[in-house]
Amino acid sequence: MGKIISNAKNYTGQDLESVFFRPLLSGPSALDLGIRMLYNMPVPTTLNFWKRGVDLLQKYSAGWNGSSASDKYQKVIELSKVKAEMGYGAEDYFSMVYERIVGRPEVNLGDLSGTELEEAETALFREAIAESIRATMWVGDTSRSSGFNTFDGFFKRLISDTGSGSEDVHKVEMPSMSTAGNAEKLFKSLYAAAPAELRSMKADGHLVLLVTRDVAENYEESLLSGSLDSVRAAKINGIDRLSFRGIPVVDIQADAYLTAVGDQPTSWAILTDSRNLAVAVNTSDFPGSEVSMWYNPDQMENRQRATFMAGCDYLLPELIVASYTAV
Repeated sequence: MGKIISNAKNYTGQDLESVFFRPLLSGPSALDLGIRMLYNMPVPTTLNFWKRGVDLLQKYSAGWNGSSASDKYQKVIELSKVKAEMGYGAEDYFSMVYERIVGRPEVNLGDLSGTELEEAETALFREAIAESIRATMWVGDTSRSSGFNTFDGFFKRLISDTGSGSEDVHKVEMPSMSTAGNAEKLFKSLYAAAPAELRSMKADGHLVLLVTRDVAENYEESLLSGSLDSVRAAKINGIDRLSFRGIPVVDIQADAYLTAVGDQPTSWAILTDSRNLAVAVNTSDFPGSEVSMWYNPDQMENRQRATFMAGCDYLLPELIVASYTAV
C-alpha cells in the first residue's frame, strides 16, 4: 500500500451534519465539560432560561384566573464565520491515519477499503476542530491580532461584564493557589457570595464549579490531607470526580491556552448553573459551510478545511467568578 492518501472528500448539506459535526458536538467529547452545546439552532441563536412559576394554587372558584407567564431570560449568541485549515506532509499524514486504523482489531490491514481510510481521516480532523472550538470558547478574543481570535470566549465576556450592579458579574477575590488549602477557602467564598437564586439550583443538581487546573489540584491536595482510612484509599486509588458540598468541580483544561495568549488571568474559578454557559455551532444557515479533505500533488501535502459559524455566551447574571494572574 502506497504512503499517499489521494481520495478527495467533501461534506456538505446533510452529510456535513450527520457524518462530521453531529458526532463531534454530541455525547462525550472534548466539549463535554459542563457547557451547553447548541448545534444548528435557528439563527439568530437564542439562549433561553425559564423560571418555574410559583404560587400557582388558588382557592377554587368558577371562571378563569390564570397566573402570568413565568419569568424568562433571553440572550442572542453572536455567531462568527470561521474556518479551520490543516496541512500535512503526505507521509506524515499517512502515518497518522494508518495508526488510527492499526489499533482496530476488526480491520483487515491487507485490504483497507476507502471507507475505513475516510473514517480515520474524518475522526482525525473532527477531534482537532473540537479542541479548537473548546479552546476558543474559553480564551477567545476578537481584538487580538492572532491566536484564538475568531470569536470572543467566556473569559473575555466575564471580564467585560464584571461589576457591582444587579445585572453584572460579581467577582470574589482569589488567592494564589501556591498556598495549600486556598482552593477550599475560595469555594467557600464563592458559595457565600452567590445570590439565593443561584444557590437554590444546587438542589436540582445544576450547580457547577468550573476551574483551572491549579485550582483543582490545590483542592485535591486538601482532600488528600489527613490520616483517615478513606483519605489513604483516595491517595492510592485517586479521586475520580472532585466535588465541593455536592457541587461538581470541573477542570476546564484551559491552562495551556491561557499561558499561550498571555493577556488573561491564569487562574479561574466560576460558580454557575451548568446550563448557563453555551457554545453554538451552525452549519445550516451559512452559505458555503463544508468540510473538504484533499491531496495537493504539487506540494505533496494532504489538506483539510472546514467552514462554519461558531460563538459562545452566558445567559444568567447570577454567576460568581474569581480570577488571579500568577506573578
